[in-house]
Amino acid sequence: MAHKSTHPDAAVNSQAEIDAEVSGIHSAYRAQRDGGGEEETNARLNFPPYRSSLLRHPTKSLHHADPEGIELYSPAFGHRDVSPVEADLTIQHNGEPIGERIIVTGRVVDGDGRPVAGQLVEMWQANAAGRYMHKRDQHPAPLDPNFTGVGRTLTGPGGEYSFTTIKPAPYPWKNHHNAWRSAHIHFSLFGTDFTQRIVTQMYFPGDPIFDLDPIYQSITDQAARDRLVATYDHSVSQHEWNTGYRWDIVLSGSNRTWAEEDEEH
Repeated sequence: MAHKSTHPDAAVNSQAEIDAEVSGIHSAYRAQRDGGGEEETNARLNFPPYRSSLLRHPTKSLHHADPEGIELYSPAFGHRDVSPVEADLTIQHNGEPIGERIIVTGRVVDGDGRPVAGQLVEMWQANAAGRYMHKRDQHPAPLDPNFTGVGRTLTGPGGEYSFTTIKPAPYPWKNHHNAWRSAHIHFSLFGTDFTQRIVTQMYFPGDPIFDLDPIYQSITDQAARDRLVATYDHSVSQHEWNTGYRWDIVLSGSNRTWAEEDEEH
C-alpha cells in the first residue's frame, strides 16, 4: 500500500527523471539478455527508481528452519475455516460498495500446469477511489464504509479460485513528485508450510500508468511483467451485474508468477 519513501530527494524527483532511470536499466538488461545472459523473471531487489527498494528487502542470509518444528505449525484449512462469503467483498457490510463490480477468477497451477487444490488464496486492495482501509493511508480520497477490501478463498479441485470485488483505482504514493501506482490487487498464497508463502500483484489490462510505475517496471523482463496483467474475459462477465477478469497464478518454473520479496506496496 502507499508508504512514505525513505529516499531524501524523492519529493523533488520528477516523473521524467524516474522514467529515464527505468529506461536506462531496461536497456542495459535487454543488451545483456540479447548477448546470451539469463532472463530476469523477478523484480530486482534493489531497483533505484523505486526509491525505498533498498530498505524493503532482506539484507542478511536466510536461516534454515527445523523441518519437524515447521510441521507442527503448518497451515491446515478446511471448509469450516474459510467461508465462501469471504470471497465476495461486495456483501461483507450492510450496504453495497461504490464502484465497478468485477469478478476475478483463474487457476493456481505448478510449473507443469498441474492444478494446486486446497491452496489458501488471500487478496487485499484499495477501493474505487484508490484508498485503503488502513491507518497508514491518509491521502485525500474517500473511504467506503461498505468496502473493507480484504478477501480469501480456497482453490478447488482444479486449482480454480474466484473473487467478487470492486475494481480498484490508481493511488498516489511518495516515491517522487506526482507519483501514482497502477491499479492492482494484492494476492497471497500459502503452501503446505507457513514458510511457503508468496505475495504478488495482479494488474488490469491497458492501464496508462504502467510505464510510469517503478514498482511494476522493477521487473525488467517484459514477458514477466505481462504475466501480472489479467485478461478481460467476457464469459466471466454477467448481464447487468459485473465485468470479468481471468488471471492464472503459476507457482514455479520459467513462467512462474512474480512474487514480492518483502512487504506489500
